[in-house]
Amino acid sequence: MQELNRLSIPRDLQSKAANLRDFFQRLDGVLVAFSGGVDSTLVLKIAEDVLGDRTTAVTAASPTLPREEMAAVRQLSQEIGARLIVASTNQLNDDAFVRNDVRRCYHCKTDLYRLLAPIQRDTGIATIVDGTHVDDLGDDRPGLQAAKEFGVRSPLVEAGFRKADVRTLAKALSLSNWDKPAAACLSSRIPRGMKITEEKLQRIEQAERVLKEEGVRQVRVRDHDGLARIEVDPAELPQVLDPVRRDRITRGLKALGFQFVTLDLEGYRQGGGVR
Repeated sequence: MQELNRLSIPRDLQSKAANLRDFFQRLDGVLVAFSGGVDSTLVLKIAEDVLGDRTTAVTAASPTLPREEMAAVRQLSQEIGARLIVASTNQLNDDAFVRNDVRRCYHCKTDLYRLLAPIQRDTGIATIVDGTHVDDLGDDRPGLQAAKEFGVRSPLVEAGFRKADVRTLAKALSLSNWDKPAAACLSSRIPRGMKITEEKLQRIEQAERVLKEEGVRQVRVRDHDGLARIEVDPAELPQVLDPVRRDRITRGLKALGFQFVTLDLEGYRQGGGVR
């Protein structure tokens, strides 16, 4: 790994990065719950640098994961040089998940961590880590409870990383997704209490692809039972409101089966789909 004190990062972040490296030096091996987001990518990068082939990334392939995210997972693991295991699952077989109540994320993460148990046995690796950072601790994240129950550790939290720290170090290490917008599973686009179906998940994924093909980077298409509520970064609102793009987006989403297409003027925000 590039010497931390030679990286163009603030001194306090150098200290945090050293702590992160020390975290992995104390382990015999590690399974990284890898989503392809910048947080878990940084964790995988440092783990691979420290532990080498004693590091394994594990990603759950399911109907809730967009195909482009799975492609990113494969690309990033190759860039880092880490071994990747893709474990197939389907949360839609879990009635508690499909019900889509306030515990949805808990059921999703429980499903993921159960997948890791046989991998732990096969690899002999006891420690599972995720990409949770300090800023996540202030959010409503039932998945954190599942992580605690399964003994999953969060090295970014233990090293004191906030989101801005993650992006700064990821950029310094030349990780290709250092500025990637926040992502979440497709089920987060369905408001709580509305049943999650594979049809809705596919429609949401295709709808967001329509927006991304228009150059929009940060986007959520919330599926309100046939009404599409589009959230984009506020800075990208003028782009979506351009008459030509607006017409293409509207026609594209209606072709997918949405009866109404709306733009949320508040813009993208975490948790916007739960209302």
